[in-house]
Amino acid sequence: MEPIYRRVLIKISGEALAGEKKTGFDFPFVSRVCETVKQAVESGVQVGIVIGGGNFWRGVKDGGGKVERVSADRMGMLATAMNCLAVADVFRQIGADARVMTAVDIQGVGERYDTRRAIEYLEQGKIVLFGCGTGMPFFSTDTAATLRAVEIQADALLLAKNIDGVYSDDPRKNPEAYRFDTISYEEVLARRLAVMDSTATSMAMDNALPVVVFALAEPENILRVLAGEKLGTTVG
Repeated sequence: MEPIYRRVLIKISGEALAGEKKTGFDFPFVSRVCETVKQAVESGVQVGIVIGGGNFWRGVKDGGGKVERVSADRMGMLATAMNCLAVADVFRQIGADARVMTAVDIQGVGERYDTRRAIEYLEQGKIVLFGCGTGMPFFSTDTAATLRAVEIQADALLLAKNIDGVYSDDPRKNPEAYRFDTISYEEVLARRLAVMDSTATSMAMDNALPVVVFALAEPENILRVLAGEKLGTTVG
């Protein structure tokens, strides 16, 4: 594979790692994802990863009004840290060097996030997993992924989702919904499309960060995107 990107940030949904169980981990699938990322690194791509926490806890959504918003969001941060630990361990089992960095201090879980240190790790060929979102409530892991991508000067943000691109409407509810091959940040915001939250989209737009949305159902799609194959939807 001849990659078109030097450095990327991959955002992986927590639900995708759970598979059909919807919660916890589908470890055979997680291993496929990790093997694919390892191949990408071996081809010369520097890879940072942000993982959502939806396979354990989705912040305010799972709080359901029973847990105060700030507490619910902090619980979501802990869920992302759990995911980072599990995925980092799988990476190590297959011989890849992975480091966990967290946006809040959690002794024994990972080292505190530092932009320069993260870039050093990436340049050394290490996979860096960024846990605990932005470290602040009211911000999603989409926003955290965009923020980290901008901070580490990534060439693109790859959104590996349970859906294969950006649609004009929810394809599960509207059979006439169509998928975009490319779409501008402005149109995503104007149409309120469910790519990522508006804060993340605005940050990507303000920093001219290309975003590629594709399905993680086949982990090899990561390599296809890195090779420049037109897959899913490109937002830019």
